Formats: sequence, C-alpha cells, structure tokens
Amino acid sequence: MAKIRIKSQWFRPGADKTPEQTASAVAFTAWRVAQNMLKQMRVAQFDIAIGEQYFAFTREVLVFLTQVLDRMAYERMSADERVAFVTALVKRVAEILQDNEDGLLGQPAAGEPSHYEQFIDLFNELADHYADFGFDAQGPDFDFVRYLGYRIELLMPKKDQRWVLDQVMAAEVPDAIAYLQKSMDGVLSTEPRAPRPSRIPRGVLSGD
Repeated sequence: MAKIRIKSQWFRPGADKTPEQTASAVAFTAWRVAQNMLKQMRVAQFDIAIGEQYFAFTREVLVFLTQVLDRMAYERMSADERVAFVTALVKRVAEILQDNEDGLLGQPAAGEPSHYEQFIDLFNELADHYADFGFDAQGPDFDFVRYLGYRIELLMPKKDQRWVLDQVMAAEVPDAIAYLQKSMDGVLSTEPRAPRPSRIPRGVLSGD
C-alpha cells in the first residue's frame, strides 16, 4: 500500500476526548485507508470501475475497517464508551460515504434507501458474520480477513477473482490495520505532545 499521511493526534493536550470525538477523527482515517486500498488495487491491475462497483468495494472495506475498530475499542474502552464510539463511528463513516456517493452517482430514486441507509444496513447485516471471527493483539485472524477477501472477490470480474484473495489478505489488509492502529493509539493517547519548535521571524537569520 502506498504511504498515506494519517493525522493521529487531533486534540489539545489535556483535553478530554469523548467517544464521539474519537469516532469522528478515526472515521476520517478509515475513509482515507479505504480509498488508498482501492487505489492500490487498481494500481495492481484489478478492474474496479468508477460507479456502482467502486462504491460497492468501498462499502465492503469500510464495514471491515469499522469492525476492526470496534474490536480495538473493546480492548481500550468501557462498555458504554465502546457503544457510543462505534455508534458515532458508523454514522460518521456513513455520512462521508453518502456525501461522496451522492456526488458521483446522484441520490437514489424516491422510495429507495439513501446511500447512508444502505451502509448502515450492510454494517448491521455483516456484524453477526464478523462477530464469529477472532481478533487479538496482532489484529484480525485469518478467517476475519479472508471473509473480506471473499466478499470483494464477488464484486470482481471473473479474470480477477483468482488473484484477489491474495492481494487483499497479503498486500492490502496488513497495512490498513497498521494505519488504524496508529490512529487509535494517537487519538486515545494521554501523553502530552512534544512542543512545536519556536518560529523565528523572517530576517533574523539574514546577514547584513
């Protein structure tokens, strides 16, 4: 995965961080990671067309990433904090996705679920599936990651299906998990940030 810049510290030193604030920060990271994964898949010559397939892929990856973040929250937060965090996280991810999907594809026809609702429905549908898989200090287990690969395989043209599992499991997911871990470490850290270097006014270092 190409290197992407992840902002891992979002709060003033000493400021309390609500689960909702943490979720908002991490949701943006999840979106960036999902977009980078899609970009890298296309660089690797997998056909993911702009349009419905593009967003179907993005939805699957975002559900996976939110499930991973839920497991990370389980290890770091109280039960009530985790519920508040995951609820806010999924809603914020759905909002970001809807803004992008509406902008490219337009809003669904009258009477159809909104793109926001479609993501929430998919998250709820797959939550029970992912709940069966393991997660430890190293991250999601083999079956957890393989399930994402399987669901993405269903979205790919036949010529790509043979290779997509290896690409997702070996190349894309490990880096994605590392970025999420860094983001969670940053937003939940209680360590004070190092002070920024003092700015030197222009001209101070110039010679006579």
